[in-house]
Amino acid sequence: MPATLVTAEKTKSSGLDKSVEKCFGKFSSGQQQLFGLCRVIMRRRKIVVLDEATANVDLETDKLVQEVIRKEFRDCTVLTIAHRLETIMNSDRIIVMDKGTIAEVGTPQELLAKDGMFAQLVKTSEF
Repeated sequence: MPATLVTAEKTKSSGLDKSVEKCFGKFSSGQQQLFGLCRVIMRRRKIVVLDEATANVDLETDKLVQEVIRKEFRDCTVLTIAHRLETIMNSDRIIVMDKGTIAEVGTPQELLAKDGMFAQLVKTSEF
């Protein structure tokens, strides 16, 4: 469901009070992802699942979003599904998947020390 700004006064049709739903298609994929993240922050959930939440934003925006996630969700359990190494490097634990099965589990430091799949990804990336 597209994001909708909730207002006390439903009659206004401009500015911040305008429903985002009507013009959501005019936003880029990255902007839509940022709206979704804002909705999650406002709802204050204890468990948050982010599935490629920053896949359609540039690396600079991804870095800013990761800072917001660390601050806003510091008391939450956050499960992040991502392909960008930058997105997960500050995670407490990482699960590396290979062909639908768990290949490795550990902190970023543990996985780098193992010299396994995760370490190889880091070595071969431009990270």
